[in-house]
Formats: sequence, C-alpha cells, structure tokens
Amino acid sequence: MAGNLPVDGSAGKKIKITASCFMGLSHIVYLKNYIKGLLFALIEFVFIGFLPTIVGKLINLITLGDPQPNIPIKQRDNSMYMLIDGVLVLAVIAIFAVAYVLSVKSAEKDYKEYCRKKAYSSQSDNLKKTLGNSFPIVGLAPSFILILVFVVVPLVFSICVAFTNYSSPHHLPPNNTVDWVGLDNFKELLAGNNSWSQGFSRVAVWTLVWAIAATVTCYFGGLIVAVQLKELHIKVSAFFRFIFILPYAVPSVVSMLVWKNLLNGTFGTINRTLMAMGLITDPIPWLGSSTLAQFTCILINLWAGFGYFMLLAIGTMTAIPQDMYEAARIDGANRFQILRRITLPLVLYQTMPLIIMSFAHNINNFGAIFFLTGGNPTVADSTTTLAGGTDLLVTWIYKLTITLMKYNYASVIAVLIFIVLAPFAIFNFRQTKAYKEGEV
Repeated sequence: MAGNLPVDGSAGKKIKITASCFMGLSHIVYLKNYIKGLLFALIEFVFIGFLPTIVGKLINLITLGDPQPNIPIKQRDNSMYMLIDGVLVLAVIAIFAVAYVLSVKSAEKDYKEYCRKKAYSSQSDNLKKTLGNSFPIVGLAPSFILILVFVVVPLVFSICVAFTNYSSPHHLPPNNTVDWVGLDNFKELLAGNNSWSQGFSRVAVWTLVWAIAATVTCYFGGLIVAVQLKELHIKVSAFFRFIFILPYAVPSVVSMLVWKNLLNGTFGTINRTLMAMGLITDPIPWLGSSTLAQFTCILINLWAGFGYFMLLAIGTMTAIPQDMYEAARIDGANRFQILRRITLPLVLYQTMPLIIMSFAHNINNFGAIFFLTGGNPTVADSTTTLAGGTDLLVTWIYKLTITLMKYNYASVIAVLIFIVLAPFAIFNFRQTKAYKEGEV
C-alpha cells in the first residue's frame, strides 16, 4: 500500500519496476504525486492511441512500398514519402523513449525525496515543483522540435538514401519504387572496378589536394602581406588593406565568372594580351587542361581568399607585445628570425582553429570551382560519371542530383564528406573557451 511505503530506500526497486511498466504509475500508486503521474500517463496514452499509425509507418519504412504498375501514378506508393514518414516516426519514438526514461528517473528521485523528508509532499507543493521543473523543458521544446524536424530528420533521411537504389531511370518515385540495397552503393563507389569508383577516387584525391593547397596558400599569402604591411610602416597601409580585402568582399559568383572570361583559351583577355606582347605564340589552355586548370583554380582562389587571412593575421599581430620584438632586435635577430621565432608561432597558435575550419570550408567550396570551371575539363570517365577534371566532391554531388539523378551515389558521397569533416568541427568546438570552461 502507498501508506506503508518504507522510508529506508528498500522500495526503490519496486518503484523503478512499477514506473517502467507504465509512465506515471509509480507517481500515482506509491508516491501520491498525482499531477506529475497523470501528465506522464497522458503522454503514454497519446502514444498508444497513435500506435497503429506508427506501426504502419514503420512497416512502410521497411518495405518502401510495393510496385503497382496497374494503377494511376498518383495513387502508387511513393517510397520517398514513406522514408520521410518513417524517419519522422523514429524521431517521435526517440522522444517518447526519452520521456519514458525521464519518468522512471523522476519516480526514483521523488522516492528519494520522500525518504529524506519521511513524508509525502502536498499536492500544491507537487504542482509548484512540477511547474518549476517543466518550465525549462517547455521553453526549449519549440527550438528542440524545430531542430529535430529541420536538421536531424533531413540528415537521417539523406543518410538513409545512401542505402537505397534511389536513382534514374528505374527507381524514381512515384512511377517506380525504391528498395533497400545495404552497402552496395558504398562498394560500387569505393571498391568497384568501374568508371564510378575511378571517378570517385580521382575526385576525392583532388578534393583533398585542393583543400590543403587552397588553405595553405591563402593563409601564408595573407600572412606575408600582413607582415609586409606591418614591418614596412607604409603610411597608406590602410588603403592597401582596403584594396586587398576587395577580392574577398566581392561575391565569388561575380569574381569567378569574370576570371572565367579572362582565362578563356580562345578569346580570353589574358591570352590576347600575352600574344600581343609577344610572350606567347599560341593560346594557353588555362581551363582546358586538367592539371593546368587545377593549378589555375588554386591561383585564383589565392587571389580571392588571402585578404581574409591578411586581416586575421594583422589583428593577431597587434596583440603581440612590442617588448618581445624590441628584445629580439637587441639580441641581434633579423626580420626573418623575428618572423620565424615570434610572429609565426604566436599567429599560428591563435589562428589554428580557423585554419582547420578553413580547410573544412574548402572541401565544400562549391562556388570557387563551379563558377570558374564548372568542374571541367572532361576526362576519360566523365561520359559516365559527369565528374570533370576540376570537380570537387560537392560539385560532383550537384551534377549527380541535378543532371544524372543518381541520388543514391550523391548521398554516399555526402555521408563520406560528413565522416571526414565531423572530426574537424568537433575539434574546433572543443577549442572554444566556452567548452573548456564548462559553460556549455
């Protein structure tokens, strides 16, 4: 009986088992916290009421529909809708599971409170305590639901597509259904001896080379310019900072399209100028050869991106005490030694997290490649894969989804990019002051 509930903690196991059988049951039967118990019970009753719908959605998630060629297209099973509904249902189940665990934890906590006070709390006290404890949950619930629906669910949906055959021409809903294929897509791209695996290997290697080269060149290019502006004590240095930041400030779609026309191999201004000056006799295929086009992309990205790191380095160097420089000069250090021993280590220490995030950004730097080269020139496997000589993984994803409609392969690549970039994002977050000081 509830009135005979011991206060020595020996009923803890009974409280936990009862709370696990049905949400809020321990609160009502043993702890006399009827308000909280009824709220938890209401959650489970609502979940049970929708259980047939939930089961049906889960079955559709497993089967992804059945082919129905004999009925109108609009009435056929749409595998993608079933997949989205299934993921949403899984999110609802996850929320219910969390609420269930919280109900059990709440019962255990209330029993410990009962043992400490050796008496039941009044219903008015229970109401005040319940309202006070639920206020943060109610306040955060809208944001949590929005993040769950618009961030987590699409992310899980995209990951799920990687394990299906969702692609043109035979598996595009609603005309056709989609099937689960397990790891076949990953095997096809990573270990298959075909043009798809060759294209993926080539694009992945170039993406890595691009990310490293674009980050390193922009960083050290900006650092060198920053050091020169600071060391030379130019009176109009502010004017030069303004000029150098312009390429970064101008939208990339504008500047890259301008450079694309300037570097045109047939009628580009650069080739015409060089030929008019007698420096070359034949036009240079700046964007027509894979190797030269890749080098050109890195060079143009340096022009467009060094200004950001220049301002970053200037801001960091202003925080370095001038006494360190004076002491180094007194000891006979020259400018190069000061740069190597003082400026560079301190600037690197302060900007390392930003360098890491710049590397992650360059892996997904869609505009720098797409608007300059469009991923061209074509190579041996481009006929099948559409992966050009300068395509990054992110620009190839664009072509796979928009042109080829190979959503399964695009999803596989997106998952692999996430696996590579997630550690960099986590590392950068762990370096923040809020994380280190325990404020998050």
